[in-house]
Amino acid sequence: MSTTISPKSLSDQLQHGKSLRLVDVRTPAEHAEIHIEGSHLMPLDRLDAAAIKGAGPCVLVCRSGKRAEQACQKLSAAGCDDLTILEGGVLAWEQAGLPVTRGQKAISLERQVRIAAGLMVLSGVVLGTWVHPGFYGLSAFVGAGLTFAGITDWCGMAMLLAKAPWNQRSGIKCAGNSCSV
Repeated sequence: MSTTISPKSLSDQLQHGKSLRLVDVRTPAEHAEIHIEGSHLMPLDRLDAAAIKGAGPCVLVCRSGKRAEQACQKLSAAGCDDLTILEGGVLAWEQAGLPVTRGQKAISLERQVRIAAGLMVLSGVVLGTWVHPGFYGLSAFVGAGLTFAGITDWCGMAMLLAKAPWNQRSGIKCAGNSCSV
């Protein structure tokens, strides 16, 4: 089980000079839209255990906490320790009234998944009705994928969308596997 920290506790520790490395595992576009000042961008699909190992205490940050949990599992399996997850992610940090850095607004990955899934289901129904009944299978496939994502908390469509070009634009320069501000 992973260790978590509340936004208030993290803020208090940072204000009292505790040396913590904040690693944001969201997409570059999400990070560019809103992030905790001083956080380093290292998207989930580009985690670099070597850059984190031995770097001291590390707090993993994402939008709500789910991707940070996945990052913690990957990094722990790669031998990293002293990892903590920010409870509730950037959303909880902002709701606690703590300072954030804002940039250009982007569509969240969660909304992109809902849009893509909705369009695929609609396309399957329209094509199944007007072209060939076999296209209903597309709607069934998407429904099965959403069910799987709900049960396992792992979404393949979100992973694919995270790699889309519009989710890679941020104005942040990346070096190797990690990105930083």
